[in-house]
Amino acid sequence: MIIVRTILSTLPEKQKEVMQTLLSMVEPPANGNGLLSYGIYHDIEDITVFKLISEWESRRHLNAHLISDRFGILLGTKSLLCKPIDVQILTVTHMEGMEVVRTVREKAGK
Repeated sequence: MIIVRTILSTLPEKQKEVMQTLLSMVEPPANGNGLLSYGIYHDIEDITVFKLISEWESRRHLNAHLISDRFGILLGTKSLLCKPIDVQILTVTHMEGMEVVRTVREKAGK
C-alpha cells in the first residue's frame, strides 16, 4: 500500500478557494483507479494549512493519478499558496491493528 501526504499552506485570503478546489477533486474510492481512501484535513494549529491523505493499492495506481488532469488541478493551486506543495509518499510493507494495542496494554498492566 502507498500512502501520500500532501500539505498545502494557503495564503490566508485564499483558504476558501483552496478548499473548494480540494472538494472538487474528491473521487470516490473503489471505482477501479486503485484509490483506497482519501481525506482532506484542516490543521488545528494553523488554519491556513490543509493536509490531504490518500491511500493507494499500488505504485502503478498512484503514478496514474500523478499524471492525471485531476492531480494537475492540485498542482495548479500554487498561486494560492504561501509555500510550495509538500508531497510525501510512503510505502507501507507491513500493517498491524488493534491486536497490537491490546497486547502492549496487557503487557503494561493497563
